Amino acid sequence: MSAVSDTVAELARARSKFAAMDTPHYGYAVILEELDELWEHVKANTGRSPEARAEAIQIAAMALRYAEDLCEPRSEA
Repeated sequence: MSAVSDTVAELARARSKFAAMDTPHYGYAVILEELDELWEHVKANTGRSPEARAEAIQIAAMALRYAEDLCEPRSEA
């Protein structure tokens, strides 16, 4: 699967398992937790592993979730 389709699948999984992000602080904390997990792989020299890819996918999915749950849509100019 592609990174984009994996991100969409992870976003759907997270939506079914967890309530919407309700504050920017919470959303930031979720993204930071995933980023810290990826950082652990980078420091351990396993930053190209399937596990590191999964963390990167989770970061992308949570960033999308943040945008959807907490941000107003961009106005069309």
